[in-house]
Amino acid sequence: MLWIASERLRATVIGGIAAGIRGQPRLTKDVDAVIFETGAEELLASGMRHGFEPRIDNALEFSRGTRMLLMRHRSGVDVDLSLGGLPFEREVVERAQVIDAEGLRISVATPEDLIIMKALARRTQDIADIAGIIEVQQHLDVERIRHWVREFSAILEMPEILDELEALLRRRKR
Repeated sequence: MLWIASERLRATVIGGIAAGIRGQPRLTKDVDAVIFETGAEELLASGMRHGFEPRIDNALEFSRGTRMLLMRHRSGVDVDLSLGGLPFEREVVERAQVIDAEGLRISVATPEDLIIMKALARRTQDIADIAGIIEVQQHLDVERIRHWVREFSAILEMPEILDELEALLRRRKR
């Protein structure tokens, strides 16, 4: 996004667009990004200078409770901005790779970091995205993936998150 580049925001694309780039191409209706070291108020003001508006009433209040800022570009494209604050999220932004997508240079999360985030989200589409990434990416840092999913599943007291990931990784070996 030109907004992120022109404002020099520490951000990277995650979600469906990133999963389509790193795994199996798929349709998505929005742009998801994680932004680090920028507050919601600053992002809102910055975004408005670039044609973005809050997508919901009380967007700033919503962001304080969820760490998500929901925006919409004047073109009609929705943008979900995750306000990063965890060490893992810092790593996601720092490890991201800039790629050329049809002449547009965008920062995209690594395949490993996408798998970690999607393993935590656990929706049907996230599981399909993980399978697609695993299928396409031949050289994954599986130990990094396991480490972070193990950490998050322990913190959340949800061992099934790690179990689900392991089942997907076993399919890869076949």
